[in-house]
Amino acid sequence: MSTNAACIFCKIVKGEIPSLKLFESSSVFAFLDIQPLSRGHALVIPKHHAPTLTTLPDEHLSEILPVVKKLAIASGAENFNVLQNNGRIAHQQVDHVHFHMIPKPNEKEGLGVGWPAGATDMEKLKELHQEMQAKL
Repeated sequence: MSTNAACIFCKIVKGEIPSLKLFESSSVFAFLDIQPLSRGHALVIPKHHAPTLTTLPDEHLSEILPVVKKLAIASGAENFNVLQNNGRIAHQQVDHVHFHMIPKPNEKEGLGVGWPAGATDMEKLKELHQEMQAKL
């Protein structure tokens, strides 16, 4: 398992920085966010250090979403967001893969999302489809 001595999340996993732990297994750690957007806002992280989702080996992903689901149920949230950011312009602040489970109890609390959908150019969309399929 990879760790990074300078990473705040790796320090939390090691117990060097205190956290309000909700769940821990051999590969996953979950804790309450200390700057929550709503009551029950939690983070789920792989113990394996990787800066982004695309750099995390697949075997470290299998338990993450089941834990996110458990946290959503435990929080009692009927409405919630699961958020995972990669890179600074995508709002990632800590360079260790992490998933937020953010309860959305009402319009004001929780995650606010703007969705500036663009017009669809079906020809360009078909080209993109072929390009991406070829890479899979």
